[in-house]
Amino acid sequence: MRAVLTRLNTPLWQAVGCGLLLVVGALLLWLPIHTQNALDDWAVELRAGGEPAQAIIYDRITTARGKTTMYFRYDFDRRTYEQEVPCVEVCRSYGEKVRIWVNRSDPTDFVTDFEQLSGHRGRLQGGLGVVGFATLLLAVPATLSRIPWRRWLPRRRAARRARTAAGGAFTGRSKHKPRAGRRAAAVSKRRAGR
Repeated sequence: MRAVLTRLNTPLWQAVGCGLLLVVGALLLWLPIHTQNALDDWAVELRAGGEPAQAIIYDRITTARGKTTMYFRYDFDRRTYEQEVPCVEVCRSYGEKVRIWVNRSDPTDFVTDFEQLSGHRGRLQGGLGVVGFATLLLAVPATLSRIPWRRWLPRRRAARRARTAAGGAFTGRSKHKPRAGRRAAAVSKRRAGR
């Protein structure tokens, strides 16, 4: 077992592991976004092809965490159904009537007139998205640390100082001197000219 772990503890396998962690984190982060887009599409489709009905809010509960849920009661196909809807953007009061569109094949599935689907959908995917974000926070720096930047982008070498025949250090002069250097050179030329 120790020999296997020693073989896997090479820079190549570490880079592969970091890359896989990056891919897994990105997929987990993508999942709630994809789920929300699919739910939005379903709400539009259900509103266009669902059976219209009238629901009444018979209860509204706010938890200790501050999340509010509305409870709907409605009649569909000679039966009475009760379903919950989370307060996301709109939260209606107790006793209000709300227009809904019900799925014919599943009467517990509906969309409200304020575009909210019944039930608490996408909670699991949202939790996985948080895990994916945390994984990316760990994977990105780990992956970047495995890239051999010095081999691919070598640093510039410092300018070499050559020795003159007199033994002093030779410093290369350029046409582009700093402003302070130009001023000092101009002042020294004026003094020498006097």
